[in-house]
Amino acid sequence: MEKVKYLILGGGPSGLTLGRKLLDLGERDFLVIEKEDTVGGLCRSETVDGKPLDIGGGHFLDVRRPAVCEFVFRFLEEKEWNSFDRDSRISIHGMEINHPFEANIWQLPEEYQDKYLESIKNAGCNTGAEKPVLFTEWIRWKLGDEIADNYMLPYNGKMFSDTLDELGTYWLEKLPNVSYEDTLRSCQEHRMFGTQPGHAQFYYPKEYGYGEAFIRIADSMKENVVTGLSVAEVDLENRVITCDDGRKIQADKIITTIPWDSFEVVGVSDEFKNAVSALKHSAVEIRYVDEDPQTPAHWVYVPDEKKPYHRILCRCNFCPDSKGYWVETVKKRTAAYADSEWAGNYAYMNEYAYPLNTIDKPQKISFILEEAKSKGVIGLGRWGEHEHYNSDVVMERAMKLADELIRA
Repeated sequence: MEKVKYLILGGGPSGLTLGRKLLDLGERDFLVIEKEDTVGGLCRSETVDGKPLDIGGGHFLDVRRPAVCEFVFRFLEEKEWNSFDRDSRISIHGMEINHPFEANIWQLPEEYQDKYLESIKNAGCNTGAEKPVLFTEWIRWKLGDEIADNYMLPYNGKMFSDTLDELGTYWLEKLPNVSYEDTLRSCQEHRMFGTQPGHAQFYYPKEYGYGEAFIRIADSMKENVVTGLSVAEVDLENRVITCDDGRKIQADKIITTIPWDSFEVVGVSDEFKNAVSALKHSAVEIRYVDEDPQTPAHWVYVPDEKKPYHRILCRCNFCPDSKGYWVETVKKRTAAYADSEWAGNYAYMNEYAYPLNTIDKPQKISFILEEAKSKGVIGLGRWGEHEHYNSDVVMERAMKLADELIRA
């Protein structure tokens, strides 16, 4: 049986960053294993129609975490990136307005502005109504009926689940209250008020897809990265993994960045296995369209329930000298493409796209992480922690974990 000090499952942003930071700190006894032939995980890029396409959807390097940017620029230099001010929009009422919705209602015709303003004024969070428990009722309480009915509920229904009340509301607490006064002022002055969304400024490579950054990170530690090796079983009690080809590896510590339900777990209680089974996720297809979208936006949110996709990524507006766009569509909605003119377009299905924040998820994942950590197995990143983290967040968490492991 092979033995290693640190065994990292998954060669996406969190796994590769952890490995590289361990190497930076002088630790060489580690191994990163990745089931695909190319590293990058959800940030992997392919060449489609002569230019990069990010097979995991829209991923960009946010400027808000300087330490992460500095780390990435060691491998893909800053001069190899373009910087952008975010232009994201919402397709609604036959037009596009800028995101976030409540800050840009002023871009709608006045008859719509009046309805939205009145609705926000009467939203429960602005009238002192008791905060509800169910997801759909919480959205109405937070944003008002008009935003809920025309944007938030149909969009979330397309992106996450048709049964929205299976979702919790704990993950929505970070949303700021929609201020009637700020919204009214924005309509009067025709400019945005309120908090900027994430990725307000971001980087994207000039000559490559986003996945190039992770290829280069992996190339900087080739001896410690193995691709094309899939995990079949993890024995938590003995910290041994078994791969699909029968290869067995034992580690002092295992760090998993891959989904807990993507392998067989042994050496644990039935309660642990049941908690893993309770974790839910969505599968999302990325489909390329070889014509330019009629928008200058980088991406567009699409709540219209008549259209199968929930978001458009406009490649031609952030990837130099490219054309076309891609759409993101939840798996069960992709049947709509079978007999359409889009049927022959390039498509890639991400079986693991978004962790779902179901009502009982916090308790389930907390139990899993605590129990596993007590056995020397650590969950990290979007899938190891089952949190909807962006790439810059998981990289920052991986850097912090590397420091903790070395200091331990």
